[in-house]
Amino acid sequence: MHPRIEDYAVIGDEQTAALVGRDGSVDWLCLPRFDSGACFARLLGDEDNGHWRIAPKGADGTYCTRRAYRPDTLVLDTEWETDEGAIRVTDLMPQRDRAPDVVRIVEGLRGRVTVHSALRLRFDYGWVVPWMRRVDGHRVAVAGPDSVWLRSEPEVRTWGENLSTHAEFTVAAGETVAFVLTWHPSHHARPPLVDPHEALRASVADWRAWSARCRYDGPHRDAVIRSLITLKALTYVPTGGIVAALTTSLPEELGGVRNWDYRYCWLRDSTLTLGALLAAGHEEEAEAWRDWLLRAVAGDPADLQIMYGLAGERRLPEFELPWLSGYAGSRPVRVGNGAVSQLQLDVYGEVMDSLSLARTAGMTPKPHMWSLQCALMNWLSENWRQPDEGLWEVRGGRRQFVHSKVMVWVAADRAVRALERYPQLSGDLEGWRALRDEVHREVCEKGYDPRRNTFTQYYGSRDLDAALLLIPRVGFLPPEDPRVIGTVDAVREELGHGGLLRRYSTAGRTVDGLPGDEGAFLACSFWLADALHLTGRTGEARELFDRLVALANDVGLLAEEYDPKAGRHLGNYPQAFSHIGLVNTALTLYGDGQAG
Repeated sequence: MHPRIEDYAVIGDEQTAALVGRDGSVDWLCLPRFDSGACFARLLGDEDNGHWRIAPKGADGTYCTRRAYRPDTLVLDTEWETDEGAIRVTDLMPQRDRAPDVVRIVEGLRGRVTVHSALRLRFDYGWVVPWMRRVDGHRVAVAGPDSVWLRSEPEVRTWGENLSTHAEFTVAAGETVAFVLTWHPSHHARPPLVDPHEALRASVADWRAWSARCRYDGPHRDAVIRSLITLKALTYVPTGGIVAALTTSLPEELGGVRNWDYRYCWLRDSTLTLGALLAAGHEEEAEAWRDWLLRAVAGDPADLQIMYGLAGERRLPEFELPWLSGYAGSRPVRVGNGAVSQLQLDVYGEVMDSLSLARTAGMTPKPHMWSLQCALMNWLSENWRQPDEGLWEVRGGRRQFVHSKVMVWVAADRAVRALERYPQLSGDLEGWRALRDEVHREVCEKGYDPRRNTFTQYYGSRDLDAALLLIPRVGFLPPEDPRVIGTVDAVREELGHGGLLRRYSTAGRTVDGLPGDEGAFLACSFWLADALHLTGRTGEARELFDRLVALANDVGLLAEEYDPKAGRHLGNYPQAFSHIGLVNTALTLYGDGQAG
């Protein structure tokens, strides 16, 4: 049996991250970057695909007694109570100097407890078994480009068994044994050793200093700070890019085929991410994200992609890993994402909106930013009538998606507003005004169903889409417009799923192009709370928000989706879009509209 997705906690160093289960096992870790091959891939297979478990001897398969992050940090404490005594395992990944390190410190709390460590390294997503040897008291694993060093302080005896490295030791109250796992390119010399105890002290201090900058002081403040810490953990700090999640192929339906790689940076998240970071007081991270965005989209506007790699890489070919059985039998396991080649017109609006927000927020100006925006607008003016694959990357063919057209309107609106507000800028003011008016008129004529008083998923469709809830947020229509209120009510009624919200209907495979079903999409459920508030139903909005916050696991993390029937998380994890939704909704409901 696979642990539930919500049974995992995350530790990371802002260049990669690991998932640690309630059983003390690190079951997912890609080194040296989020998008590198995994050296622990048990999450998507079994123990033979790599993991590292530290727990009391004889506790195989047993969950810990309790666990929690140290307040306002990404340092995880996991405790076990046994007949012999109690221990705490503290897990962290210190911010790296030259190499990534995983630090695991075992501390005796009571009595004397025998502890077992089982390390099974498997490079390239559980495929490659490394050669192990002992060097100067270290265990060293090497295979091709990868090398991993394992050491303990004080040194404990290790032995090899069944292609794994084992250790067994006893800790009494007040005693500690620390392990450090360090990766480096196999053709490089071993990097300097990390002091595990100093790394712990520095990590706690650094995370708490960062968290203290949060300006939000309303209800569920702990959940907001945990979400911001999670977004920080999903940031690739060398470039400022934020990955959608740290995993690939966690299913949207158990046993199904809706399994995608989310270890990349999506433009769809850009405005919401920027707004959340700015409103919460993290201007430095917001500016780094803005700068990543400018670098990623630079080039021919016709080549604008919906997602990019951590440094703005454009080629993200999708392929399958047949040797992995998938999470709970959900296959295929995919690496890369074929949706990168799709046309999604909404990303032009999202980029224009993000850069507009950056300009009005007073971020350090970039001299080429406006010329890039003009190039995007010139392309969009000639191509906005094309059908596209839409926000949700459907694989059932292109449509005239209403949300895509609304975001075209957003692009034109932000360009017009920039010219009206900043006289030093120049551009096609009259042409962009005309474009804005034409798109607005067409959407209201072709994307609205007057009999049902709701906007629809695409022109001529009866289906609905949760992205329609963003219409009042982006300013396309005011919240009090009867068409907005009707759309909010229709979306809640038709896409409701156990009190939460689906993205769209999967019945009939008419748009989606895939078999099977999926759970409630958490970001969309936060959008519903925002829309209810904007349309004057703040009490209902706050009730929904309370319920959504309560769906987080015991350490405050959210996946992409939630299955109300089974009561469990689904999809890639932890999901940036869900945590962005939590932060923005908190700010909308309780932060005087700071989310923008």
